[in-house]
Amino acid sequence: MSRVPLKGKSDLPAELQPMWDKMLGYGDFANQSGVLAYRPPIFKNVWSMLTELAAEGQLPKRYLEIALVAVSMLNRCSYCVSHHAPKLEVEGISAEGVEKLLEYATHPELDAVDRLVVEYSIAVNDNWSRTGDAMFDRLRAHFTDAQIVELTWRIAFCGAINRFSDILQVEVEAGSKEQEAAE
Repeated sequence: MSRVPLKGKSDLPAELQPMWDKMLGYGDFANQSGVLAYRPPIFKNVWSMLTELAAEGQLPKRYLEIALVAVSMLNRCSYCVSHHAPKLEVEGISAEGVEKLLEYATHPELDAVDRLVVEYSIAVNDNWSRTGDAMFDRLRAHFTDAQIVELTWRIAFCGAINRFSDILQVEVEAGSKEQEAAE
């Protein structure tokens, strides 16, 4: 049970209620949003940014989901892993492959770019002050600078969301496919 009672769409100011519906198009993040709704500016800015980035689609979905699952696994955020692992399966990585994602160096379902994304996710999450230029040279061989900025932001932001969700004990939504994946 969440450490704060969950709010719903009707608890938001009227001008933000359409953003709740837009959020549900991104995934069933109603419990997380029910906590974010305590601070409408946070709710608005988080979901505006995430839905806008998703709509633009500059970063391939496969690499984004690899990064989000890798970071969430590193931070042991069951809420975020349960939401993003099924999306990664849609991108062609088996459930067993998702479970072993952090074993990227020898992972048979990952190609060289997938492995680089996991390695970079670990660097952003755990070694941000010790990551050298060689990593960026490797990233630039596959990604534009704009994609590198977005990938970095999404990894770092996911780490923040992991901590937010865990400290407030946000539970996976009852009856969702994500809840089934978490069980």
